[in-house]
Amino acid sequence: MDKTMWKNNKVFHISLGLSIIIVIWGIVGNTSFANFANALLSFLSNKFGWLYLISMLTFVIFALALAFSKYGKIKLGPDDSEPEYSTLSWFGMLFGAGMGIGLVFWGLAEPISHFVNPLQGIEPGTTEAMDFAMKSSFMHWGFHPWANYSIIGLALAYFQFRKNKPGLISSIFIPLIGEDRVNGPIGKLVDILAVFATVAGVATSLGLGTLQINSGLNYLFNIPETSLVQMIIIVVITVITIYTAVSGIDKGIKILGDINLYLACGLLVLVLVLGPTLPIINNFTNGLGLYINDFFKDSLNISAFGDNTWINNWRIFYWAWWIAWAPFVGSFIARISKGRTVREFIGGVIITPALVSIVWFAVFGSLGLNLVGQLGIDILAIAAQAPETALFKVYEYYPLTNILSLITIVLLTTFFITSSNSATFVLGMFTSQGDLNPSNSKKFLWGIVLALFAAALLLSGGLEALQTASVAAAFPFIFVMLFAMVAVVKAFREERV
Repeated sequence: MDKTMWKNNKVFHISLGLSIIIVIWGIVGNTSFANFANALLSFLSNKFGWLYLISMLTFVIFALALAFSKYGKIKLGPDDSEPEYSTLSWFGMLFGAGMGIGLVFWGLAEPISHFVNPLQGIEPGTTEAMDFAMKSSFMHWGFHPWANYSIIGLALAYFQFRKNKPGLISSIFIPLIGEDRVNGPIGKLVDILAVFATVAGVATSLGLGTLQINSGLNYLFNIPETSLVQMIIIVVITVITIYTAVSGIDKGIKILGDINLYLACGLLVLVLVLGPTLPIINNFTNGLGLYINDFFKDSLNISAFGDNTWINNWRIFYWAWWIAWAPFVGSFIARISKGRTVREFIGGVIITPALVSIVWFAVFGSLGLNLVGQLGIDILAIAAQAPETALFKVYEYYPLTNILSLITIVLLTTFFITSSNSATFVLGMFTSQGDLNPSNSKKFLWGIVLALFAAALLLSGGLEALQTASVAAAFPFIFVMLFAMVAVVKAFREERV
């Protein structure tokens, strides 16, 4: 075990202690913790919803502007460096870490939710509601979240590989406040918040994903949905997570990323062929047109005097959730992007995954919406309220039900492990002074911590409260990313391009 784990490592000690305190509160004082988290998030959504909206749109504009500028040819590393991973493997790893599990969880449930409970002023169950459902799903999983990841990822990759700085979020601030201050309290605070955001976000996803895997196993093999089964699932996933994380990126995480990509593409094609193919294509075409046409209007849509309930519950929450995941996902993407140009990075991190996400929602959203005539809006509304089971129930109305369900369960598991082992790797970096190859003991420890947190909160019912708390606690990262853009521009101006 490396001695730096326990000695002179304030980020490790404080962030682990903070995480333990929060989780104990979530378990012991479940109700008070949930009330506090909900009140904090409600305050931030109501008072600073405008800031989330403006910031996320700014990230999109900034990233795309960089890609098409003269700085697009700057390499994330020395001028003679080459990418460490093939484009396919690189994309598989970044996509799996970024949101793979979320697509499976929400791909069908979210469009149905917007269809039966749309924005105020739109009649539920109508053609207008269907258009709104697809456009909103594209918005929430399209360019905005990936641009958000790219800000942290690009800044870190540049400073890590071209300027040889530590793999820490605080390294981004070096051009703005200097290395001495970055190594002081300000930098430590940023890194501690990054660790907490990562732990809370990944533990929450591990717990929620466990519920969906359990529901799939129950549907397919009649395995009961019990706490014991869920604990077994967490143990199995954790063992594989730690093994692949300890094996390293080349031997473990990369191979799993490749598997994810092939499985996801296979499932997507199978559902496209077995499902309502023409409506899927039409929904994609129409939804994409609406998404592009209303892009800026929807990006900044918030009422000064009217009801913002839907905006707060969905769009603002999503933007806050993606920001909470930015330190972890951005850091992992940076770690695997050495040798790429800025232009390649932005194309691979924003444009390609956004388009894949949009296609995914068009296919799976249409799979559910196609049944409205057969099932009625009330049955769809009930399905949307349980996203962990909705996909499996909808499969019943299409051919090869069991095969689709089995592939989905396997994909859920592999996506899950990809997110977990990526997070374990990144947490090792964050708590090892930015070491790009953290020790196995660090990765092992964080793998166990994530599993224990997820299990404890799942058993106590505090999972959603932790998710809410992590989203609220990530509010300061809006400013971290805004400053990151300034730091990147300042550093790029010193380049000879």
